[in-house]
Amino acid sequence: MKKDEKTNAVRKLDAMKLSYELLSYETHEALSGEEVARSLGLDPAMVFKTLVTVGKSGGHYVFMIPVQKELDLKKAAAACGEKSVSMLKSKELLPLTGYIHGGCSPVGMKKLFPTFIDASAKEQPVLYCSAGKIGLQMKLPLAELQKVIPLTLACLTRQESIHENESGGQSSCLNT
Repeated sequence: MKKDEKTNAVRKLDAMKLSYELLSYETHEALSGEEVARSLGLDPAMVFKTLVTVGKSGGHYVFMIPVQKELDLKKAAAACGEKSVSMLKSKELLPLTGYIHGGCSPVGMKKLFPTFIDASAKEQPVLYCSAGKIGLQMKLPLAELQKVIPLTLACLTRQESIHENESGGQSSCLNT
């Protein structure tokens, strides 16, 4: 990637000398997270979308969840200690974060917002998320991502509870 093509997210990872890999895909428009996973041949459970919300108090919060899941706004509100949260309007995303819909990375936003990631991330050897522009994803382990942004793990998606997974081990957030 040329220096002038680097996104804020990539510059931040480079500045911290973190280990990551970039993957690109061809598109001229924002794709759904599941389409991104499919175009890169990835398991959707490893590809995380970045959602920005606003709390009843007016505070902003970032949530990262697997692309095939839906954010449970009640669980999100509970995780960040708000009475309620709602999705940020698309037109407010760029001025607030510096990123556009479909290319919003949790890394390198204009301001560091409290960021929460679905607890299922613990089960993945690596995670994929937007690298800050449409058509570009970054691959890195959860531990590396946690070095660049403070993350709180929480059950954030619909119809999840703590129970044993198929291999007999306990998993924090799986569908019931």
